[in-house]
Amino acid sequence: MKSHLRIFTIVTMLMIVVSQLSAQETNPRYVQFSGVVVTEDENGDPEPLPYTNIAILNTPRGTISEFDGFFSIVAEAGDTVVFSRIGFKEVRHVIQDSLEDDFYSWYQVMSQDSILLPEAVIYPWPSREHYKIEFLAMDVSNELRDLAEENMAKEMIEAMVYELPGDGKESFNIENTKQWNEYRYEGQYKPQHIFDPIAWSKFIKAWKNGDFKRKN
Repeated sequence: MKSHLRIFTIVTMLMIVVSQLSAQETNPRYVQFSGVVVTEDENGDPEPLPYTNIAILNTPRGTISEFDGFFSIVAEAGDTVVFSRIGFKEVRHVIQDSLEDDFYSWYQVMSQDSILLPEAVIYPWPSREHYKIEFLAMDVSNELRDLAEENMAKEMIEAMVYELPGDGKESFNIENTKQWNEYRYEGQYKPQHIFDPIAWSKFIKAWKNGDFKRKN
């Protein structure tokens, strides 16, 4: 009788352990992964890096950093978060599965990357022979040369950059991001992580390690 009772007790304990493990596997743990994306400016100081892509690896979930570099996304413990932006090196960060809190703050520093494109020669004429004919027939007077130099002056180019309106795609992206931010924080205050000691600790550590220095 005692042996049957002992076997029953062992089987019951095993069933409880298996059910707990199954519950842990079927109920993943999610965390609110938030932070700021920055890079190094011309003076070597950190500045926010907007429009950085933040994606969960091997999933359709993702977001982008805002104008001040802030981002926030729901992630699962153990996920790999990929930070990417054109002109910057891709960074991957794994969210630890041993976190005790449901909120996880991160300060990501992005380093600039050089992209070498193959040489492209563009001609406005069908062939080199047409180019030679048209070039020899051009009226390259001093007046035209002075006008070309004036149009290529640095002040003129900078003025055109600020005065020319954005195209349709750029305007749509700006307006879409603005509306998305309004809907996201509607009825609540936007989270502020300036007083987060963990974020400041990571920022100071990155600064001491020289992560903000431009890499050759």
